[in-house]
Amino acid sequence: MSKSENISSGKQTETMNVEVWSDVVCPFCYIGKRNFENALKQTGLTDNVNVVWRSFELAPDLRPNPEATIYEELCKRKGWSLEQSKQIHRQMEQRAKESGLTFDFSQTVPANSFNAHRLLHLAGRHGVQNEVKESLFKGYFTDGKNIDDENFLIETGRKAGINEEEVRNALQSDDIEKEIVEDIEIARKMGINGVPYFVLNQKYALSGAQPVDQFIEALAKARGEMSLDAQQE
Repeated sequence: MSKSENISSGKQTETMNVEVWSDVVCPFCYIGKRNFENALKQTGLTDNVNVVWRSFELAPDLRPNPEATIYEELCKRKGWSLEQSKQIHRQMEQRAKESGLTFDFSQTVPANSFNAHRLLHLAGRHGVQNEVKESLFKGYFTDGKNIDDENFLIETGRKAGINEEEVRNALQSDDIEKEIVEDIEIARKMGINGVPYFVLNQKYALSGAQPVDQFIEALAKARGEMSLDAQQE
């Protein structure tokens, strides 16, 4: 494992690896991301954790419908009434606010997330996966962007330092498609039925948008395990 500086103690510490199965269209995934980041800040581990975003699709069969709202889309998929859908989304907006996020479902464009995952895998090769993940979440939940739109994906990649040609190629790449399918297959074998799903150092798992204190507890356990392993070497 690599070595880095612990912000809170000033001592060298091994880097913790965290894998997160997540979907761009999952509100709990965005909330979970922010809560996890806040836990890292509070523990001083922001620079000591390597996060890999794994792909998961909540609605792989979703087809673009520019005329539909997210309220109507969820009515169709969940069997909700329109008023029930709006109420549930208002509750989710409030929950997001508690984590410091702004959701605006009135602007959300229902979209298939597969191409967004393509960009995320390309971003991983450039070391900017977390930045791109944040931009995709914000685009979908806050800014009313179509995350399946090629121009939006190209611009998102460009802002993260990835050139347009690479993004265009990634959106057609068989290799990247295989990587996404592999992530989803690993999730299936692990019994992951919902996201977000966090795996710390391949030993500790947390499912769902856990509160900050739960992430802090899990990080402490994982760090403790790493310290024991280091002492035994």
